[in-house]
Amino acid sequence: MFLSMFGNALILALQEIRHNILRSVLTTLGIIIGVAAVITMVTLGRSATQQVTEQVASLGSNLLMLNRGQGFGPGRDRVSAPAFKLEDVDAIRREVAGIQAIAPLSSSNATLVVGNNNWSSSIRGSTNEFIVAGNWTLGEGREFTEDEETRGGNVCIIGRTVNSELFASQGSALGKTLRVGRYACTVIGVFKGKGQTSFGQDQDDVVLMPFPTFAQRMAGSRDVHQIYVSLEDGIDSEHVKSRLTTLMKERRNQTSSQNFSIMDTAELSDALTNTSRTMTRLLGAVAGVSLLVGGIGIMNIMLVSVTERTREIGIRLSIGALEHEVLWQFLVEAVVLSSLGGLLGVTLSVGLSFGLSLLMGMPYVFDPGISLLAFAFSALIGVLFGYFPARRAARLNPIDALRSA
Repeated sequence: MFLSMFGNALILALQEIRHNILRSVLTTLGIIIGVAAVITMVTLGRSATQQVTEQVASLGSNLLMLNRGQGFGPGRDRVSAPAFKLEDVDAIRREVAGIQAIAPLSSSNATLVVGNNNWSSSIRGSTNEFIVAGNWTLGEGREFTEDEETRGGNVCIIGRTVNSELFASQGSALGKTLRVGRYACTVIGVFKGKGQTSFGQDQDDVVLMPFPTFAQRMAGSRDVHQIYVSLEDGIDSEHVKSRLTTLMKERRNQTSSQNFSIMDTAELSDALTNTSRTMTRLLGAVAGVSLLVGGIGIMNIMLVSVTERTREIGIRLSIGALEHEVLWQFLVEAVVLSSLGGLLGVTLSVGLSFGLSLLMGMPYVFDPGISLLAFAFSALIGVLFGYFPARRAARLNPIDALRSA
């Protein structure tokens, strides 16, 4: 009985939509835009979240970075705070458990020259353990030898950006001479690409030298600007951070305040991810308002339809149609309109989100769950905003309806 009544209501709804095709399309336009906007915004938000997670992971997994001064990024306290020493690295290696790799790091900027080409880049001095801690991978070539690590050597490993800017026309960069400032080094390796960080810095624009070579030729001192500490899997980073803080306070003769900071990439990833998710929810909520506007549009058109079809309603009621049958007729019509709008909105959102992801350089993350949820919500909009016009049609007095027509 119910299926028969629902089937008849569906047939009547489709016939009415076909007879007023232009009005039906304009009615569903609000739902189409609303569904497409919600899905696109949420998809782009999740794409941004995944991109941030991947970018932070590219810095290094389970990584702690000891920086002189407080906070992260450039600041006056970084210049005034004393640098670390190689002895600090050795002390951490001896006294802190659970460390997979630890590497000193010093850096500066210099102009690179190859033939008639030049390029300004970041120069870093460290060890092979920096490659492990920083999650670097060699695309070609080799790491430093033990002698190069301890005594230094005129060798360097370059990033993909440096390789493409200076050696694109020379084939492989391996074995080629690269002038870094006033000094020359032989390229022994090329890193695979890591892309940009969450702060927009190109990680591939880098030249890595053995620490003794950098200290002698670039810095003029053996000061360590940062210490990279990569933890073994399953190690509690909070415990290691606490141990590192205590140890470095002792070595730097500090009690309460401290002139160094420890950045945990896991905490950074969580903070950036939470921020991205909050923005995704906000954008989704703003886009969801257009769904409500679309629902109001459906209710408005259905009220107009009830007024136009007063004679039809009066005839149906006078020949024996029940109130709930008339109610179902108009309610199903509203749900069909909103559902068609939802379906078209989902289809439109796939193309929009994919195109915008490519345009913005983000990974495309398709989530069928949000698409189904948006479609179900569009159908619910039809129920909520179609019920009042349908109820009004069902409660018309047959005599009054025939007389007014």
